[in-house]
Amino acid sequence: MTTARTTLVIGATGTTGSRTVAGLVAAGHRVRAAGRRATPLPGAEPVRFDWYDPATFADALDGAGRIYLVPPVGDPEPAAVMLPFLDRARAAGVHRAVLLSSSAVPEGGPAVGEVHRALRGRFAQWTVLRPSWFMQNFTGTHPHAEGIREHGTLLTATGAGRVGFVDADDIAAVAVRVLTDDQVPETDLVLTGPEALSHDDVAAVLTEVTGRPVVHRGLTHEELRDRLAATMPLQFATLLADLDRGIADGAEDRTTDTVRRITGRPPTDFRTVAERELGRRR
Repeated sequence: MTTARTTLVIGATGTTGSRTVAGLVAAGHRVRAAGRRATPLPGAEPVRFDWYDPATFADALDGAGRIYLVPPVGDPEPAAVMLPFLDRARAAGVHRAVLLSSSAVPEGGPAVGEVHRALRGRFAQWTVLRPSWFMQNFTGTHPHAEGIREHGTLLTATGAGRVGFVDADDIAAVAVRVLTDDQVPETDLVLTGPEALSHDDVAAVLTEVTGRPVVHRGLTHEELRDRLAATMPLQFATLLADLDRGIADGAEDRTTDTVRRITGRPPTDFRTVAERELGRRR
């Protein structure tokens, strides 16, 4: 391994970014933690970074050799701001890029799928992480978690479709390895937990762990789209509703061995995450 150059983590205070920063620091790597507010994180150098403000790019990239890329949240066309940054990064000497994408978005697909396709020709070393839906969507600040806490309801258009939900800790553990190992898998990696669960299954586990009733209530595609459109652009709301429909049709009903293969340990199951993050709130 080499630690001569800095690893830049974009989205450093987010769900996977914060965990990736912590993992890199614990492993002894020099880390620059980038975010809109340059928030100090233990062991990392904070820097202000905004995808929509190119004036923040130079300081973030100064001395960086590797980058962890978290796309701008809620942008249905992130390539418009990400591709110019990637060109700047390559010119600044970045040789390895790791992109956070989604299991639901293939190379060349909508949204971040275009950025996925662009990595291949821009960097000597690259990997795209395509995690399934986060387990932390039910325990953190996601609208699912808020609905569970406030109303005991989980609203989706997924029907009985199952998902290989994945722990954000496991995503970060894979990110740290592909950012720092001597050999980097120049491909996309689909990350899942050890089992595929329906949202009814999730509600049942949460009910048992928290001791409070949680019910999964199904919506139609249109109902979900319109509900989301009240708080975000219609284009992005439609994309999210389409992803739920894909789950209902079986698109996410799978598990992979990627976490074990890359980190050497098995992925964490949902009950363990729920007990770890919600059990104390009973």
